[in-house]
Amino acid sequence: MKTHSNKMRVCTALAVLLLIFAISAAALAQAPDKMLTKANIEAAINEAYTKFKDVKEGENASYIKELATVDPNIFGIALVTTDGQVYTAGDIRSMVSIQSVSKVFTMAKVIEEQGHQAVMDKIGVDATGEVFNSITAIERMRGKEINPLVNPGAIASTSLVAGADSSAKWKSILQVHSDFAGRPLALNMPVYISEAGDNLRNQAIAHLLLAYGRMYFDPVQATDIYTKQCAINVSAKDAGIMAATLANGGVNPVTKKKVVSPETVMYTLPVMSTAGLYDDSGIWFYNAGVPAKSGVGGCLIAVVPGKFGIGVVSPPLDKAGNSVKGQLAIKYVIEKLKANPYWIQPK
Repeated sequence: MKTHSNKMRVCTALAVLLLIFAISAAALAQAPDKMLTKANIEAAINEAYTKFKDVKEGENASYIKELATVDPNIFGIALVTTDGQVYTAGDIRSMVSIQSVSKVFTMAKVIEEQGHQAVMDKIGVDATGEVFNSITAIERMRGKEINPLVNPGAIASTSLVAGADSSAKWKSILQVHSDFAGRPLALNMPVYISEAGDNLRNQAIAHLLLAYGRMYFDPVQATDIYTKQCAINVSAKDAGIMAATLANGGVNPVTKKKVVSPETVMYTLPVMSTAGLYDDSGIWFYNAGVPAKSGVGGCLIAVVPGKFGIGVVSPPLDKAGNSVKGQLAIKYVIEKLKANPYWIQPK
């Protein structure tokens, strides 16, 4: 009886030790990044705002007439951690049209609905090596091996979104953008009207894709849906939360709503890495080391997987079409927080 009692005590002690070990291991695995303290984050974004707020380089996009009239002094930064903490600096209330940043979330919607292989097979994921609205890239590859972050692939993405008609597809696209942002987003009607009246090149792209069997809905309607998604209004805070939802594996860290699966995010981020900043995607990734996406409205998002997302709004663009202050601010914050995944501390 005494031996049995001793064995019980030993087993109980072992069980307790194993439980303590398991809890300790789990705590270690989930230990917060030492750099991502409240003080460090606030210091980084405030320094970035102060350092770059008076930069005068770049110009608003003018090929979309309405964008030329946007206040070039808008400058806001929002960093949102994967546990839902929101840090901001500057103007986080002013709204700009999301433009090409929308391509990320529509791509994610298609992957979520149809799987990553559908995007591989029906659009492609390679960088084209040419400008974002290239027609020659379509002709050269016969509509294949493009990607959802350039105009041809993005228009094809909108055509793939589930929905019986144009209205249903648009409703679905607007909803997924709203879910990523954690609030209902709306259309910037003046920007939409401006773009819709001058989108002949995108219509030509859609019809060329149709000729090669790479358009999956009416080309005119698909182009119109794409034009609408580019005209969705966002603030820097919206952009930061949208980026953080990707950083958090598809769960909005503020609302806690699952928007897409971790698998969808896993296949979305690499395309952002290779084609997120137009012709300067390689330069960006070389300098910052994180997936990002820009839009000619002045919005720029970046994702540090598992840690945080960051959004910046500043309309003046460089020659490649990327926000000047957005790039400067995000690179500065990533450097200050040592958040570049390729910055490896030797052991």
